[in-house]
Amino acid sequence: MHTTLERARTTFPLSLAASQAVIPAGALLGRIGPLEVRLARNSSEIAAAQEVRFRVFYDELGAKRDFVHELEARDADRFDSICDHLVVFDTSIGGPDHRQIVGTYRLLRQEVAVDGGGFYSSGEFEMDVLVARHPGRRFLELGRSCVLPEYRTKRTVELLWQGVWAYARRHRVDVMTGCASFPGVIPAAHAEALSFLAHHCQADGEWRTRAIPSRFHTMDLMPVEAVDPKAALLAMPPLIKGYLRLGALFGEGCVIDRDFSTTDVFVILPVERISERYINYYGADATRFAA
Repeated sequence: MHTTLERARTTFPLSLAASQAVIPAGALLGRIGPLEVRLARNSSEIAAAQEVRFRVFYDELGAKRDFVHELEARDADRFDSICDHLVVFDTSIGGPDHRQIVGTYRLLRQEVAVDGGGFYSSGEFEMDVLVARHPGRRFLELGRSCVLPEYRTKRTVELLWQGVWAYARRHRVDVMTGCASFPGVIPAAHAEALSFLAHHCQADGEWRTRAIPSRFHTMDLMPVEAVDPKAALLAMPPLIKGYLRLGALFGEGCVIDRDFSTTDVFVILPVERISERYINYYGADATRFAA
């Protein structure tokens, strides 16, 4: 899934999240042909994942480099040191393992976030309110999703999700959340797609979540009768369409991230809402790898 664009501030020391002790270092979480997915197991692999993120977010998509050291060429922030880093390897590439990384996803579990200073999404959306409303549920924040251009195929995306699902099963996750992005900083450029989410996919009741007041921009840009659902879906980034297929809900309001030139929406995916079709599809191998 492409791409949860988040704000890079500076380069922080690399370390593996303490939670990695729960899943043995190097434990395989999925495999499709020569592609394998597992958690990064050392600082070299985390640094390589940050380089992949830099190539996608900065070199390809034009994120600003105000906070990136010119010699580093890595996308990094303070959350990297407390997150688990899911990485896809192309084992057909020669050389050391860390040079085989072609895709990545950053995973932050609730208990780790509490000890480490909170969730990234709390800087844009009222995620803390959502978590507090569900004291008996385990939350997992997904972020920094990216895949190198030549690997943006159905099987790479499926492998990332197989890894996420195996990880979620292992840690008994109840709710997956995170930011997903539309390109550009003008919400009106995505009026039909944003309005579709606002009218048909907005979380309410116990799942209602809003953008924080200081950053709130409305998503309700067109009346419901003017929205063509087919056109709206076609206009959505693949990541957001993928979440919709899984049964995700979306928060109220979007946030403009000028550092990354994106318009962000908030995704809420209770595991109980994932359709049986996808549980069966991703769960067959995930059950084996999560055991």
